[in-house]
Amino acid sequence: MRISVFGLGYVGCVSAACLASMGHEVVGVDVNQTKVDLVASGRAPVVEERIGELTAEMVRKGALRATTDAAEAVRATDVSLVCVGTPSAGNGSLSTRYLERVAEEIGGALSEGQIVVFRSTMLPGTCEGLLIPILEAASGMRAGRDFGVAVNPEFLREGTSVRDFFEPPKTVIGESDPAAGELVAALYEGLPGEVFHVPIAVAEMTKYADNAFHGLKISFANELGAVCQALGIDSHEVMDVFLADRKLNVSPAYLRPGFAFGGSCLPKDLRGLVYAARRADVSVPLLSHVLPANEAHLQRAFELVVAADSRKVGLFGLSFKPGTDDLRESPLVELAERLLGKGYDLRIYDENVTLSRLMGANRDYIEQRLPHLGDLLTTSIDDVLEHADVCVIGSREPAVLDAVARAGTRTIIDLVRLPDAAERRTTPGYVGLAW
Repeated sequence: MRISVFGLGYVGCVSAACLASMGHEVVGVDVNQTKVDLVASGRAPVVEERIGELTAEMVRKGALRATTDAAEAVRATDVSLVCVGTPSAGNGSLSTRYLERVAEEIGGALSEGQIVVFRSTMLPGTCEGLLIPILEAASGMRAGRDFGVAVNPEFLREGTSVRDFFEPPKTVIGESDPAAGELVAALYEGLPGEVFHVPIAVAEMTKYADNAFHGLKISFANELGAVCQALGIDSHEVMDVFLADRKLNVSPAYLRPGFAFGGSCLPKDLRGLVYAARRADVSVPLLSHVLPANEAHLQRAFELVVAADSRKVGLFGLSFKPGTDDLRESPLVELAERLLGKGYDLRIYDENVTLSRLMGANRDYIEQRLPHLGDLLTTSIDDVLEHADVCVIGSREPAVLDAVARAGTRTIIDLVRLPDAAERRTTPGYVGLAW
């Protein structure tokens, strides 16, 4: 294909040279004449492994050139790839001034059938709420009908970006229409990794999900290392063991939004670790805020019940994890306690929890937190359903799913993401906790 790449920084320069090496005809565009002159002479404007040799080879073959003339570049190509910077403002907000300028320039030269692909990092809503209107106003055409728009975030690491381009973990394409998405996918034909065709806002958000998690992982490892050092332990030995667990630690486990965590292990051990760090005079702001973050998520669930504006509530599920009767530090017990404290008329069903069978620490805990559980708990799910105007779903047991299907016009507050949550999200009376 014929591709114009706007912005010749790290992402743009690498994308341009790599796409040219895949057989595409590429023209780089930048307002900086020095960058354009460097590319024109076969030299990369950035220092990066392999990029210098690749740029020189592609320019020599005639597959890559550069210009400051945005309109000429758009008219000469089928796809415009936008890779300009989106720096942070002083208050942390995203600056879109470069994106806006480029969108206006591209729109002014756009022809019917062309595709505009945004590779720059931008917050959800930026493309559809800001950039597409600029493109439409400048071109006099409609996105998704007369021209295509896509958001195609990059996952390149400085220092290894050429290697990352050719070995992507995934390709994400947020598309205005399927034809535009398929054309963008064709740019990367032959590269490994799964291709995701998603709504534009989802594509915008994926880059933030990745980078936030990367920062979280680094900070977690560093804080844990600081605690280990203070306790005289080799942190790398600890992490070698940690990383060997591919079932829970380095895996998809615990990475699906749902309800707050609880149980007899996680809260207790987090408190213990933070206490040990404090005794050793080690600051661990990340670890010390995990439990408050969990508490804030539980509060979101409580506020959803309040917003439903009815005092008659049915709680489906009570144990901290489905398939057990363990109530110790269960977030559902905490939610029930808050609802009772605010005067809600509550009924509870959990097929695994029977008051007469609770014993030991489990029974002691519930007698302390919900001493009147016997008056709230019932073995009849129909009793809870008939009582409730608001159904709070804390379990995906078959009996609960059946009750949800029979809930009629009752408000459903979903804490577990029901199997049909994607379809229910637009249904009146349904509220998902974090989706």
